Amino acid sequence: MGVALRSFRRNAQLGRHSIVTAVLLSFALIVVVVTLMVLTAIGRVADYSNKLDDERLWETTVGALKTFESQLDATLHDYATRDAAARNVYGDNDREWIVGNYAEISSGGALLDMALVIDDSNRPIVAYQDGKPMAGRLEDFFDASIWALVDEVRKTRVTGVPEASGFVMSAKGIAAVGVATIREKSGRIPVPDGKRRYLILVRHLDAAKLKMLSNVYIISGLRLMPPDTKANYAVSIVDPLGKSLGRLVWNSRGPGDVSYQQARPLVLGALGLVGLFFVVLLILGSLAGRRLRAEEALARQGSLRDRLSGLLNREGLGLDVDRLVDNARADGSNVLLLYLDLDGFKEINDSYGHGTGDQLIRSVAAGLNVLIPPDAALARLGGDEFAIAFPSRELNHAPALRLAEHILDFLAEPLEIGRRVVVVGASIGIASSPEGRIDREELVRRADLAMYKAKEAGRARMTCYETAMDADREERNALELDLRNAIDREELTLAYQPLVDAVSHEMTGVEALVRWNRPGHGPVSPDAFIPVAETSGLIEALGLLVLRKACEAARQWPDLRISVNVSPGQFRNPAFADYVRHVLKNAGIEAERVTLEITEGYIIQNPERTRQSIERLKALGVKVALDDFGSGFSSIGYLRQFGFDRIKIDRSLTMDVLTDARARDMLQATVALARSLDIPVTAEGIETQEQGQALQLFGCDVLQGYFYGKPMPDAEISARLAAQRHRVSDRERDTAA
Repeated sequence: MGVALRSFRRNAQLGRHSIVTAVLLSFALIVVVVTLMVLTAIGRVADYSNKLDDERLWETTVGALKTFESQLDATLHDYATRDAAARNVYGDNDREWIVGNYAEISSGGALLDMALVIDDSNRPIVAYQDGKPMAGRLEDFFDASIWALVDEVRKTRVTGVPEASGFVMSAKGIAAVGVATIREKSGRIPVPDGKRRYLILVRHLDAAKLKMLSNVYIISGLRLMPPDTKANYAVSIVDPLGKSLGRLVWNSRGPGDVSYQQARPLVLGALGLVGLFFVVLLILGSLAGRRLRAEEALARQGSLRDRLSGLLNREGLGLDVDRLVDNARADGSNVLLLYLDLDGFKEINDSYGHGTGDQLIRSVAAGLNVLIPPDAALARLGGDEFAIAFPSRELNHAPALRLAEHILDFLAEPLEIGRRVVVVGASIGIASSPEGRIDREELVRRADLAMYKAKEAGRARMTCYETAMDADREERNALELDLRNAIDREELTLAYQPLVDAVSHEMTGVEALVRWNRPGHGPVSPDAFIPVAETSGLIEALGLLVLRKACEAARQWPDLRISVNVSPGQFRNPAFADYVRHVLKNAGIEAERVTLEITEGYIIQNPERTRQSIERLKALGVKVALDDFGSGFSSIGYLRQFGFDRIKIDRSLTMDVLTDARARDMLQATVALARSLDIPVTAEGIETQEQGQALQLFGCDVLQGYFYGKPMPDAEISARLAAQRHRVSDRERDTAA
């Protein structure tokens, strides 16, 4: 009986062991299959990433080629349409004037390298190349396609613009050629057919200019190849007769391949670790009893742990901080406490659901657990708040500042949560208890106060506690109370800054800017009270008040558009579009005259919600502009994905446009990118005439800045608009006379 029982128990143990082994082997097989599927998916993502990058480079190259030709067109138009040109070319036939004004511009080199003036028989009157008279016949230097451009200009009707441009083949290679009839500025040609003169400007697409295009538009290895060159992605250059002259090709960067090569060893390494883990599980099977006892010990500690992240909770942190403070009193060390609040967590939770938010909390907890010192206590206090406490022999904040810097660097990187990639930052407050002189409650209060100070200062930063913060907190609470009353009583006013046409410099719109004259304190900067409104929940009421007042003021300016800034808090509200509809209806102005401006920071955190909000607003007829483009994570993807009606270039790009070559190249590339997507561009922060002229040449169609007008009351806008209408009326009467 006993032998049979022992045999039964042994067989039962073997059966359980076999079941466990079979289950583990099944899991191992599943892991292998999943790994292969992951590698396949990564490979497909890599191929798609390569394709998207090549398509972007193709679009950029097409835009660069168009800009190369359009720059020549602008120069051609400036030199061909002059009253002095028509007078000296047709009337006096002043060769010295022709040479001085046309031939010598070919010595510039940057915009063109040849200038010719020909008659109606295609005979050259002057022909200069690189500032010197051109030797040989034009027929020997250019192919026949140049005469097709000349014929096109010659056949232009009186009401048309007698200009044409295109790419042709010359003895020096491929060149952009512009042809225009020399005429008065009004467009009148003072001579009949057969006696006209034509200005021809030539800009060769040589190696130096290709290198310039490659650097400006960031196209690696941009080069010119024969027309029969085979390439997956290339831009063909075709002459006016339809003949292919060559192809622009570039080096494919292959970002997907690079990522795949980096990810593949990690996936395979993970597979190896999982296999090793299964082996270890088999070995540790005999220690199941000990593991159960350990789990019981962990269960007793469960009341001090946060269930979602596995970190200490508030009670557990309190016990550890008390212990650290007691030790500091005994050995004279320092206790450092960091309070962390995740920036943008609420938006992620609202956009992707609480499941994604929970995964994000666990990912952040895992990352923090790697960064903290070995003897530190890490806790989740609830929601999106974390705390780290640790001892230090240094009686200052230096160790906490170093740790905070590492944490900010970690959170600055995008985090992959499932199939989504999210960006989350943190505001960190730091407090210390040197030699244990500050107890736990006061230490926690100081760290919490410093954390909120960091969040008010702009987020994604760290701030150490200072005694002045207590007074600042009281002042902020008073400011918030006064601001709430000012909004309720509609005591805030608006100033309007003119938006002018880049060519005519006539005012075409205004941007509404909120102003607050706080009773007993005087004017308060928007940089001071708008952050308070955002953190206190007043921003929606403030934004709607500004929008309503701006639309009501716009009724008196039917010729002007009105631009209003929208805060992320307003954009997060699903009912925002309904509020806008209500304001427009009550104000009685057309939706097409209203432009709402949003910064790109909110787009990065909430792409899906941003797209939905923009679609609802545009359905009303309202225009949506991307503000401060170039100040952060500017991307062509945002411009193409969200369909903005306009972009505003940040003042950081316009300030140094005259002195910084790199800033000038970045700005020029930005405008060219927007033009290639048919998005108009506004440049703000213009303070001098030279800046405005440069930005006009780069392609900005609307300009804004102190040079054209500071923010002013609506009465001054009305007066300025009336003066503008008077000037326009005078010009129309002069023209009619």
